Amino acid sequence: MVSEPMPEVIFTGPAGRIEGRYHPAKEKGAPIAIVLHPHPQFGGTMNNQIVYSLYYTYVNRGFSVLRFNFRGVGRSQGAFDHGQGELSDAAAALDWAQSVNPEARTCWIAGVSFGAWIGMQLLMRRPEIEGFLSIAAMANRYDFSFLAPCPSSGLFVHGSQDRVAPLREVVSVIEKVKTQKGIQIEHAVIDGANHFFEGKLEELMTAVDGYLDKRLGAVQEDAA
Repeated sequence: MVSEPMPEVIFTGPAGRIEGRYHPAKEKGAPIAIVLHPHPQFGGTMNNQIVYSLYYTYVNRGFSVLRFNFRGVGRSQGAFDHGQGELSDAAAALDWAQSVNPEARTCWIAGVSFGAWIGMQLLMRRPEIEGFLSIAAMANRYDFSFLAPCPSSGLFVHGSQDRVAPLREVVSVIEKVKTQKGIQIEHAVIDGANHFFEGKLEELMTAVDGYLDKRLGAVQEDAA
């Protein structure tokens, strides 16, 4: 029996109710992906275009996928907490996704801007996270030195015209990140893209899909 997508979900976070969208995988034991949205105080929500695109990229690869609103955004309770509370929200989201997917052995995390910073902190705390996507990570504004060493391989993607987190500063931070043996951090630059990848979403997703194809294998198109 094919389970229908369960689009709207509400689960309990540390600051109260958290609103999310969830798409269960058809296969039992499929991996989990959690997608984290940009800064709540600058209009970031789980319906951000990049978040939405990342969500469906994982859906199409057979993952059970969750995106959600951090505290104080949309119908999620609580108030903005400068990262500490949002990290707790992300941990609660992963806990919830694991509770409905007890057979899942691995997880991927994807974050956009502020969400990339939260995602990388979650990665350090949860050994089951085996891959990450960090889009427009604000490594110039947030300290990423906690990645010492970074426990999982993943991809950072930036726009060459990002004025919020200038490429030069971000690359210098990423290059200082220590890695464990066998762990590879890659970065891709989208030419002409700004912090929000306006008009460059297709190029961004091409880079993301190319990386995921390499790590996970190409998506099999349904013959049906």
